[in-house]
Amino acid sequence: MQHRLESKICSFPAVSSRRRRISALCIFLSPPTKFSCFPILPSLLHCNPYPLITERPNPEETVENSSLGHFTPTFIALSVPDLPCSCSVHYMLPRKRTVGGEEKDGHHYQQQVVQVSHSVNVVLKKPCPIPCSCATGTTIAPSSATASVTTENANGVGRSSGGESERPIMTYGDGNYPTDIDEDLHSRQLAVYGRETMRRLFASNILVSGLQGLGAEIAKNLILAGVKSVTLHDEGIVELWDLSSNFIFSEDDVGKNRALASVQKLQELNNSVAVSTLTAELTKEKLSDFQAVVFTDINLDKAIEFDEYCHNQMPPIAFIKAEVRGLFGSIFCDFGPQFDVFDVDGEEPHTGIIASISNDNPALVTCVDDERLEFQDGDLVMFSEVRGMTELNDGKPRKIKNARPYSFFLDEDTTNYGAYDRGGIVTQVKQRKVLNFRTLREALKDPGDFLLSDFSKFDRPPLLHLAFQALDKFILELGHFPVAGSEEDAQQLIAFVSSINDTAGVGRLEEIDQKLLRHFAFGAKAVLNPMAAMFGGIVGQELVKACSGKFHPLFQFFYFDSIESLPTEALDPSDFMPLNSRYDAQISVFGSKLQKKIENAKVFIVGAGALGCEFLKNVALMGVSCGDQGKLTITDDDVIEKSNLSRQFLFRDWNIGQAKSTVAATAAASINPRLHIEALQNRASPETENVFDDTFWENLSVVINALDNVNARLYIDQRCVYFQKPLLESGTLGAKCNTQMIIPHLTENYGASRDPPEKQAPMCTVHSFPHNIDHCLTWARSEFEGLLEKTPTEVNAYLNNPAEYSSAMRSAGDAQARDTLEHVIECLDKEKCKTFQDCITWARLKFEDYFSNRVKQLTFTFPEDAVTSSGTPFWSAPKRFPRPLQFSVDDCSHLSFVMAASILRAEAFGIPIPEWIKSAKQLADAVSEVIVPDFEPKKDVKIVTDEKATSLSTASIDDAAVIDELIARLEKCQRELPPGFRMKPIQFEKDDDTNYHMDLIAGLANMRARNYGIPEVDKLKAKFIAGRIIPAVATSTALATGLVCLELYKVLDGGHKIEDYRNTFANLALPLFSMAEPVSPKVTKHQDMSWTIWDRWTVVDNPTLRGFLDWLQGKGLDAYSISFGCCLLYNSMFPRHRDRMDKKLVDLVREVAKAELPSYRRHFDIIVACEDDDGNDVDIPQISIYFK
Repeated sequence: MQHRLESKICSFPAVSSRRRRISALCIFLSPPTKFSCFPILPSLLHCNPYPLITERPNPEETVENSSLGHFTPTFIALSVPDLPCSCSVHYMLPRKRTVGGEEKDGHHYQQQVVQVSHSVNVVLKKPCPIPCSCATGTTIAPSSATASVTTENANGVGRSSGGESERPIMTYGDGNYPTDIDEDLHSRQLAVYGRETMRRLFASNILVSGLQGLGAEIAKNLILAGVKSVTLHDEGIVELWDLSSNFIFSEDDVGKNRALASVQKLQELNNSVAVSTLTAELTKEKLSDFQAVVFTDINLDKAIEFDEYCHNQMPPIAFIKAEVRGLFGSIFCDFGPQFDVFDVDGEEPHTGIIASISNDNPALVTCVDDERLEFQDGDLVMFSEVRGMTELNDGKPRKIKNARPYSFFLDEDTTNYGAYDRGGIVTQVKQRKVLNFRTLREALKDPGDFLLSDFSKFDRPPLLHLAFQALDKFILELGHFPVAGSEEDAQQLIAFVSSINDTAGVGRLEEIDQKLLRHFAFGAKAVLNPMAAMFGGIVGQELVKACSGKFHPLFQFFYFDSIESLPTEALDPSDFMPLNSRYDAQISVFGSKLQKKIENAKVFIVGAGALGCEFLKNVALMGVSCGDQGKLTITDDDVIEKSNLSRQFLFRDWNIGQAKSTVAATAAASINPRLHIEALQNRASPETENVFDDTFWENLSVVINALDNVNARLYIDQRCVYFQKPLLESGTLGAKCNTQMIIPHLTENYGASRDPPEKQAPMCTVHSFPHNIDHCLTWARSEFEGLLEKTPTEVNAYLNNPAEYSSAMRSAGDAQARDTLEHVIECLDKEKCKTFQDCITWARLKFEDYFSNRVKQLTFTFPEDAVTSSGTPFWSAPKRFPRPLQFSVDDCSHLSFVMAASILRAEAFGIPIPEWIKSAKQLADAVSEVIVPDFEPKKDVKIVTDEKATSLSTASIDDAAVIDELIARLEKCQRELPPGFRMKPIQFEKDDDTNYHMDLIAGLANMRARNYGIPEVDKLKAKFIAGRIIPAVATSTALATGLVCLELYKVLDGGHKIEDYRNTFANLALPLFSMAEPVSPKVTKHQDMSWTIWDRWTVVDNPTLRGFLDWLQGKGLDAYSISFGCCLLYNSMFPRHRDRMDKKLVDLVREVAKAELPSYRRHFDIIVACEDDDGNDVDIPQISIYFK
């Protein structure tokens, strides 16, 4: 299964780019007086064990349990959901873990058993903005599952009443699932995890032990994710050495306990997470307070002891041991004997639209060629909406084989089934997976398969498996880490590795790389920030998996090294000597010479969002641009929004509305006061080349992109190629990330390869023939922008200058101008609103037009039995035959649409919005007053069906005359308007849930989906699609930036070869790491010369045209065309151009191209077309002419 997923994800392009049964138990907590829901043990019930938040139960059917009334002071009380009980079963109450007989806060913790016995139909309610009694959504039948009563004592031993013990697979969180998720804050994370995973995270208590750099990074990522509580454990004190890797500590913290010095700054990241500390020695019994524990600084014997305790708990406690030692790192995961993964990869189930199904054994299923199928052999699929062969609509998962791009075989005999008629959807069934983790003691002896990150180092993990064990033995026996540069300590470590290898038995290595082990020994004490950031991202994601069951865990060992980051020249042991500075840990790995280069670097970071914040933190800790000659420039033209706070950790809620770059720069300077940083609010673009001028680019050492769009990346790439500067590129998409190193003359540039463009649905599909919710949401956003932004903008443009506007429309004289005028007149005449009741009338009539009249017209023009000119049914897949909606004030989704539409219409017309609009009864009464005219379909209505059409408007020879008539009508409308009347265009804003924008778009899309029998979505999912929200989590961002900064060492050192650099694609969901050398640039050869995209020819001394042509002749090239921008300066075929021979090229640019060269510009660039002596075209580099 995992191998299949990995091979599949490898084809994913580089990143630039659910329905459950409910089983829940309600108990009454005191305090506070809220209901909470606990999962049922999957070993007892054959149904999904994770509850969904639904509606309030009858309080008489809940159980008040005073023994669970108080928790330890470490954790804050959270509001938890109101839920119905959905099954007639016995439930086991998960507990806040305690040891046998332990008392906390005066209460003895003993797990209880209750029986809840009733059945209800559970309705998954969609949030309704108006209080009404109607229910919409999916009705879930009551579960028929039964189970025996199970008791569990405080020692975690479960016994069933039938006499046979049952072992729970896993308990996610502490059982207290909160209902409220701040969607404004967590919207990007919700797009990755979904609500259920987020609720489990909100109920999870996690221990992070060891607050050096790695522990701080893990804690940061967990707190940003929003777990219930994070407990920080560390018995050690802050040393100056720690400031190389821990962004929390300052020099004022030296001598303080690490945990105590960390708690306040970590708490600021998310006040919804309870952050507490432990500074005493840990006992294994204390681990019972947590669902997951991670140790970053623990000896092997203690780790084995703790892991076995966690492994044997019922349910198990997820255990992770992670280490960063110089440029080496390791992770071990143990999530218990049986860990249930409910979503292996986090991808949406793949679907296909059926075109035909044969009556065969096996049956051939063919799908329409709208999109390639993503099914794999062995997948399970379900069928729905199949006509004719209705036997397949039974909801039973079926296995497929011989999967092809547009067809597959069904492993089933359909010979005796009904003949396929038409229609049908096939949907992948995602399969759960249970993993059997082994303890650390067992896995050390037989580690199994290691997770590889770099296939050029396939033999590296077995050696590192021994090296980390040897390091533990070294510290245990000698009482200290190996000293950097000490050959004696390195040889002692190598001896320990050899000793362990000799006793390894079957897994014994034939050869041991002593050079690698020397590097390992020299840097063993150091925790480098890039390594901490990278491993903090990976471990943070593993802890999310442990607490939620979302994504496939790391199984079980992962080893990594980046020795390619070391300086190319050999270092003397004296280079590693500490300087009593905050960079001593880094110096112990790279030496003081590279540290000096790092401090004097001139760096440009483009973007101060999620990637930018992480990069600033990393470079500040590394000491980048902290020297006398160093300077870091960061620019971003954006301001901070609430949704940024879940990932962009340098920002706080009081920074909302402030410039990102300024706040981020201030925060970075607080991490390292020596940082020389300048923050700008300019977008790096052609328009700001007076700010980022030639001198600025020429002085740079390296550019780091932290951008979120391809066009900006392409521009920065072009500038870096032009000025021959290294560019470190990265991007994230949910749990995926990639990095690309762009090094002058060594690698291809970013623009050398492009992802294929996203497929756009044909216009006719979106407007008349949608077959998925994406089409409905695309249409909904288009209608929103047309009604509330574009038309009001056009109205104001006319009212501001009627004569100029009318002249422009007459000049255009096309169908688009005609349509625009019709919309403006409609807005100011028939649909003009003066009172709020007018707005309600408008909204009600829009509902009738969109969801009834248009559908009636469409089905009148194309009846259900219509055929095409070739005789095939018109309503063949993927088309879906629509049905008109009948408006009802008893349907709250209809009222919600009218409410959102009328409020926004009133806002556009500047009409006050009354308070009663939120009353369902009063709104229904107002809507009932609207008179809806009867609709009669028209004959000969033209409906666009051509998938290649780019416009729904049809041109006419009478357009000019019609436009004149429309302008006359518009002038009449203007005379009837009050003086100074203007409309307020409404620009779509997705991240404000109080503005009704998404309410209207979701209403438009879902009503249209209802027309066509397409599954509806809630407002959050609608926001993801219509708002084009890019899924994002802090963990993948941390991983990407850590990897890039490991490459930054190589760039600033200089002298590294292309084989030393690494591009990376990673998917933390699987997990998958794929590292490879960058691609070399394309080489062009001519005579004895060769060049690449990185080469730029320069001509100095302000040459004439003749002198320039002679210069090219000296290279064996005959120039026949010279251009500046889009202007032709010279072409050999034009005799008059020979008159320009003795003119300076700069004068030709000014006179012929009419170019104004700014005073700061010292050169200009020309494009030259050349041929060789044989008349063959030769592509030459861009040429720069220096005239100053």
